[in-house]
Amino acid sequence: MTTKIDSTADWTQKEWDHFTGWIHGILKETAVKITFTKKDGTERIMNCTLDPKVLPLIETHQQKREQEKPKDYIAVYDIEAKGWRSFVTKSVKSFEFTMVL
Repeated sequence: MTTKIDSTADWTQKEWDHFTGWIHGILKETAVKITFTKKDGTERIMNCTLDPKVLPLIETHQQKREQEKPKDYIAVYDIEAKGWRSFVTKSVKSFEFTMVL
């Protein structure tokens, strides 16, 4: 399932908060391929997750530190880079994940 976000959408902060919570919930269940715009204006595609089965046990302390970012940031584990990264939810252009039924 691929979902594209209209970056010009006039969402309220409440809608952004709902989206942030929703995508955070998906990340806890599975890997997500997220396309977003970095602060420098370049586009980045990242395969990431918050699925406890995938997270490295040794880096648990870093996850708690990363969660101190503002609520419009999501700290995730980058599967390919094997490290913690974050993105701003308002910069997400699209995301893709597979739902297991």
